[in-house]
Amino acid sequence: MIVLQVSMKLEMKDAPGQLVAALKPISEVGGNIIAVIHQRDPDSCDDTLNVQIVLELKEGRLDDLVALLKKQGVHIQRIGKERLLYRRTVIMIGHLMHTDLSDTVDRIDSTGFAEVSELSMSMPAVSERSSSRLTIKSVTRDDMERAVSILRTVAREKNLLLIEPMEEIA
Repeated sequence: MIVLQVSMKLEMKDAPGQLVAALKPISEVGGNIIAVIHQRDPDSCDDTLNVQIVLELKEGRLDDLVALLKKQGVHIQRIGKERLLYRRTVIMIGHLMHTDLSDTVDRIDSTGFAEVSELSMSMPAVSERSSSRLTIKSVTRDDMERAVSILRTVAREKNLLLIEPMEEIA
């Protein structure tokens, strides 16, 4: 099961019960609300309210949610979704350029379930070891473990030191 993190900016009538009416469809499609931000603009003469919501939702349920929200009279101003919810940062040390760093990154990116989302590198001199900080994102925790396992294999093959994890964010 793939879970998406979805952020939405909603516009609704500024009246009692409207926020609850907008949140109910999320529950109906099995969504898990992470954050709700709504703040009245005291200077606004408008009778609408903007609300930002971040939620987790099973892939394939977003269209159902959108339909239910529209049925409630909620205007959706923006939707953003993030498929890769898990992140882990590692350090690799060794002759990274001489052992083809792009190959190392490609082995993760080509999986379809994980990708290197950040890469920073320090190279003191051509003949000296370099170090690289890699952040990997994946779809699930199991996929993250598989991606890190690929990095372990690459490190052994290329005689690199792998320091893991620096953190894990879900």
